[in-house]
Amino acid sequence: GGLELLFSNQRKHQLFLPSTDENGRSANLAFLVRYLCENLMADKRKEMFVLDGTVRPGILVLINDADWELEGEDQYELKRNDNILFVSTLHGG
Repeated sequence: GGLELLFSNQRKHQLFLPSTDENGRSANLAFLVRYLCENLMADKRKEMFVLDGTVRPGILVLINDADWELEGEDQYELKRNDNILFVSTLHGG
């Protein structure tokens, strides 16, 4: 098991998010991470996914198969049909 343990053992989620965050700004990856923690994470151990308000070290984030570092990390503005993948690089993923 990997990160899916935090999300009721579900490996894939199809989400329909608002186009803006709680402050009226375009929804970005930081908003998605908050949304996941507040709405989908069944496990209360959020620190296994988030550290200091962003995805913790040891979790690879891919945006449409590209490393999120190439896309602006958590400031990447989400677009319709984006595929966001979170992969734990610890304990084999």
